[in-house]
Amino acid sequence: MVPDANTEIVGERASNAGVLLFSAVVLVVSFCAVLAVAGVLGGGVGVAGIVCALVLAVLATMSVHIAQQWEKVVVLRLGKFNRVSGPGLFWTLPVIEQNTMRVDGRVRVTTFGAEETLTADLVPLDVNAVLFWHVWDAKAACTEVGDFTRAVELAAQTALRDAIGRAGAAEVAIRREQLDRELKRALEEKVAPWGITVLSVEVRDILLPKELQEVMSLEAQAEQRKKARIILMEAEQDICEMMDDMGDTYAKNDAALRLRAMHLLYESVRETGGTVVVPSSFSEGFGDVLGDHAKDVLGGTAGK
Repeated sequence: MVPDANTEIVGERASNAGVLLFSAVVLVVSFCAVLAVAGVLGGGVGVAGIVCALVLAVLATMSVHIAQQWEKVVVLRLGKFNRVSGPGLFWTLPVIEQNTMRVDGRVRVTTFGAEETLTADLVPLDVNAVLFWHVWDAKAACTEVGDFTRAVELAAQTALRDAIGRAGAAEVAIRREQLDRELKRALEEKVAPWGITVLSVEVRDILLPKELQEVMSLEAQAEQRKKARIILMEAEQDICEMMDDMGDTYAKNDAALRLRAMHLLYESVRETGGTVVVPSSFSEGFGDVLGDHAKDVLGGTAGK
């Protein structure tokens, strides 16, 4: 079974305890400061002063924000895009401005798959892949698409199904790198308007039907046997050609043939350690050859 699409942020999630503590401190400090000013100006602090201090403290807390190092915050003013703030400390106008979305700029990992998707030759395949991507434009991710995380997941699944449907089962199983590049190119064109960059796409598992696995195994074995037989026949052809050349040489030179025969006898005796009985006719013929060779050598020496 291929798991459903799922997105994870690389690395551990940071705690928001520090941000909450900072907001609490801002609330308390603002409340105390307003009470102190009201006491100095009014000569005392009543119920109205406490209520006013509390309201101003809440507004001050609403205007101070902290974004983590990897976060970008999209700020809208009266419903219209105004700016992208962060990371670090930033301010907003209470009520008038609002933080619409906090966008995580770290690398995200999305696992997705296609179950029983038909290939071009009508073979159902289960394919599981992983997508690495990140958001580089927080404004586009917030304003161009409603849920960019879900949109990326669905786009990846659709691109995978389209790629499988255009190729045969054998091509999908063998050419994984080509499938990775095709998916990356298709996703880049789809998600670029959303301010998202696709870093890489990797196919993890390709599950073929058992019947098709057996057929492909038999096909591979037959191909290997074919190559082995071709190599064997080429070797036999080379051997035949060499033997033919040797036959022509021995047919033209009886001395070479007899020397070859004596060499074979010598090799046989050396390997087995036995005794070989040589017919007298064979030895006499060989002696004539050696005698003729010796005469040629002596004649050449005398001539010099």
